[in-house]
Amino acid sequence: MKERLVRKMRVVAGERKGTPLKAIAGTTTRPTADKVKESIFNMIGPFFEGGIVLDLFAGSGGLGIEALSRGAERAIFIEKDRKAFQILKENIQKCRYEEMAELYCTDANRAVKALLKRDIQIDYLFVDPPYKKLEYYNFVSLLAEGGKLSQDAIIVCEHSSETHLSQEFGPYVLVREETYGNTNISIYRKH
Repeated sequence: MKERLVRKMRVVAGERKGTPLKAIAGTTTRPTADKVKESIFNMIGPFFEGGIVLDLFAGSGGLGIEALSRGAERAIFIEKDRKAFQILKENIQKCRYEEMAELYCTDANRAVKALLKRDIQIDYLFVDPPYKKLEYYNFVSLLAEGGKLSQDAIIVCEHSSETHLSQEFGPYVLVREETYGNTNISIYRKH
């Protein structure tokens, strides 16, 4: 049976504004709706001057691609589902971001272990794991404690509105939380 593609996603703003993005319909990934994506970037700053993005559970790459379109310098995309990873690659190519993107088809645990060994400072961390997998938010703490988040890093966690995340991940504290239907967006910054 062939996967059905949903083509209702797009780049909301920046240099690739309006570019349609593909996503796999089904239960393995849950693309961030354009309205929610726009709200996220309105909350964290609509445009960037450089910076490195980590899209930890990238799916089709909508959040990381949006950050690149709005001025981020580089983005690292982690996605273990092979079908979603293929769509992610196509979306990166369509937006012509091959030179600015690192794509890894691996699980988040392996990816975080590799990142902890790298000389890197992440400025924007997007964490949108499967809603029932609360243990995946521990990766935020590992990256914070491992010194991989920059001084001004912004952490964006997307989760079920039924889920209540920690008020802090190391020195990064919850500064804003918004609800969109059954989706919550929690934003953390250093205090």
